[in-house]
Amino acid sequence: MLKPVNDHIKENLKVLFVGFNPSIRSSETGHHFANPNNRFWRILYEAGLTPRRFDAAEDAKLLELGMGITNIVARPTKAADEITKEEYIEGKEILRKKIEQLKPRIVCFVGKGVYQEYSGLKTVPWGKQEKAVVSGTIDFVAPSSSGLVRMKIEEIVEIYKKLEVLINI
Repeated sequence: MLKPVNDHIKENLKVLFVGFNPSIRSSETGHHFANPNNRFWRILYEAGLTPRRFDAAEDAKLLELGMGITNIVARPTKAADEITKEEYIEGKEILRKKIEQLKPRIVCFVGKGVYQEYSGLKTVPWGKQEKAVVSGTIDFVAPSSSGLVRMKIEEIVEIYKKLEVLINI
């Protein structure tokens, strides 16, 4: 049985990162974005969001920077396409409650598909969304950091840099 990965969350975060769900590697290590092919930590550093490149084992340290991590679905899988419709429906409600309670300034969805499942919208642009699902927050859509994503790392970093600008407003 794969074990879930604990959230790293608290009230009034600058940014709450929301992934699809933990990978098998994250389940094994107990840390978010732990798959060696996942570029999350590199992207955060190159976009100027962290002072240095963190390792997955340091995921809890993001809280010290006013950032947190959770997922729309808690069950670890090999790939996001293994997540069921029911899991998304349940996960969406749980996530919405977390956001309402914790009131992060920005909710950054790590993957367009995560936001589509959460918001119910079909077409979603990269970056800041016109209207947040939970009022009082900003919804920001960024590319998935998965190694399976075909976008160039430089293009992904450019989108995450817009998040860095929003944080500092």
